[in-house]
Amino acid sequence: MIISHSQHLLSLFPTTLRLTKPSLASPSSSLSFPSLSSSSISMSSSSSFSLPTAISPLSDPAPLRIAIVGFGNYGQFLAETLSSEGHTLLAHSRSDHSAAATRLGVSFFTTDLHDLCERHPDVVLLCTSILSTETVLKTLPFQRLRRNTLFVDVLSVKDFAKTLLLQYVPDDFDILCTHPMFGPQSASSNRGSWRGLRFVYDKVRIRGDRSRCEKFLAVFERRGCEMVEMSCADHDRYAAGSQFITHTVGRVLETLKLQSTPINTRGYEALLGLAENTRGDSFDLYYGLFVYNSNSLEMLERMDLAFESLRKELFGRLHGVVRKQLFEGETHQSHIALDVTMSKDVSDFKYEYNADDSSRLLKIGIVGFGNFGQFLAKRMVKQGHNVLAYSRTDYTDAAAELGVSYYSDLDDLFEEHPEVILLCTSILSTEKVLKSLPFQRLKRSTLFVDVLSVKEFPRNAFLQTLPQDFDILCTHPMFGPESGKNGWNGLSFVFDKVRIGMDDRRRSRCDSFLDIFAREGCSMVEMSCAEHDWHAAGSQFITHTVGRVLEKLGLESTPVDTKGYETLLKLVENTAGDSFDLYYGLFLYNPNAMEQLERFGFAFESLKKQLFGRLHGLLHKQLFGNDKETQIMLETTGLSTFR
Repeated sequence: MIISHSQHLLSLFPTTLRLTKPSLASPSSSLSFPSLSSSSISMSSSSSFSLPTAISPLSDPAPLRIAIVGFGNYGQFLAETLSSEGHTLLAHSRSDHSAAATRLGVSFFTTDLHDLCERHPDVVLLCTSILSTETVLKTLPFQRLRRNTLFVDVLSVKDFAKTLLLQYVPDDFDILCTHPMFGPQSASSNRGSWRGLRFVYDKVRIRGDRSRCEKFLAVFERRGCEMVEMSCADHDRYAAGSQFITHTVGRVLETLKLQSTPINTRGYEALLGLAENTRGDSFDLYYGLFVYNSNSLEMLERMDLAFESLRKELFGRLHGVVRKQLFEGETHQSHIALDVTMSKDVSDFKYEYNADDSSRLLKIGIVGFGNFGQFLAKRMVKQGHNVLAYSRTDYTDAAAELGVSYYSDLDDLFEEHPEVILLCTSILSTEKVLKSLPFQRLKRSTLFVDVLSVKEFPRNAFLQTLPQDFDILCTHPMFGPESGKNGWNGLSFVFDKVRIGMDDRRRSRCDSFLDIFAREGCSMVEMSCAEHDWHAAGSQFITHTVGRVLEKLGLESTPVDTKGYETLLKLVENTAGDSFDLYYGLFLYNPNAMEQLERFGFAFESLKKQLFGRLHGLLHKQLFGNDKETQIMLETTGLSTFR
């Protein structure tokens, strides 16, 4: 594990760090980094945060002269809006962005920062990378600027930026530390608008005339940003639990090379979007979030512990099953679950839904009338089907409320001769339930349907247990009570006609059952059970794995949530609503899940090696290269051994 390696590296800073194992559910109080100089802290005007902050109306409508230093993608992104607000823009960058500057109406200075500074901008806006900010600050000709110039940064880490600005910017210059919690990609996802997106700021040092600072902030307020005034230290504390974790998950998923499947869930699509957004950011940005936010190491280690804890839970239960087989003589369904023979096409006809057809109404017996059984029954009754139900728990009242006939005895229900038996049991109880069913009381051509999240397992169990003259339809509604609470339109419904009789009546009955979902607008996806499980291991199982790892971290909403972090919080909320038995079933009964779990672990390890490898290089340079610039960089983050 990389934890021990990271602790070894950090142990080389004996006077700086005191590190103990962090807990999973709450931030560790034992991980402490040295505080920044008291003079720099005291200059911050906001030791707490307020949300939102109203910017006072401006009495002076004159535009600002803003010099953007660092005119890459992000500098251009901000310049477009600043220019449209009527401000005069100047720009400088190491690369030649003169063409982009001309397009945006910006005066571009290619080589000499002196020329730009002699134009006396009101605001110098630093749009540099985290790693290059100090170098840029050291090269600025401050003597060419007016002595009360306002310096603004937009870095994703704030205590580091604040410390550098206080160290290099002359005392008579104003300092505003900001973090727009969005960029070109997230703004594009927000239909090109900044409305509702957070803009965090700290008036570190504003003296005399405050109107210039208010004018700059007003640009973002007028665009609909949610303005959050917060100290740099508070920002970094929250950001380690939101922004850094979001980037970490995104980079792990990017390493897995996840792809869209025919059976995407909403949660998986959110993860695909997160991986795509992360792909647009350089590794330098992520490395900067790690090195220059003193809280990030703790969050990385907590995530490591959470993943290890989840693995132990899974393998612990698996070990228990094997012990029962070996030492207690208990037979188990694993020989069925691991039979991954490809489904054969046993019928030549394909299902096609015609909205003009009036499907016949069915008598449907639901076995397992918990949350999911009731969720499906509600729609079936609404469409006019006759629904009967049985469950080990007494759901008489819930059934009556839904218009369902409830039976406390399976023999009684089966003697009503339902045309369809719909199994809404858990994965772990399915085989036991199947073996207990009184098949002799049913008509010999009854259609059996399951709705499990794994498909090869119930298919094999059906084929082994059910009489030969029963029909078999394996299905997976890719939604549940939470994701389907506002309707099923556009949600995927996967099915495999494993064994359907050739006569028209039996075909029609199968189609009538499928029509229940097609009428509600589901995206009907026909695929073999084996193909389903292959896709599901890379989508559904990974989605649940990420959700359960994050759930162990005890993540909470913060005042600086990004859209990506809100996506993760929603994923955790959905995952927390499912039992661990469901997740364990996905792991045990999908033969592809083990490989995906190992790939997730390898991806996380690879990411940690990248981070600590670069940190090791930085330390090596400091110890053996006597590199003064590296020493200063470490001192500003609280990682220096030099006191």
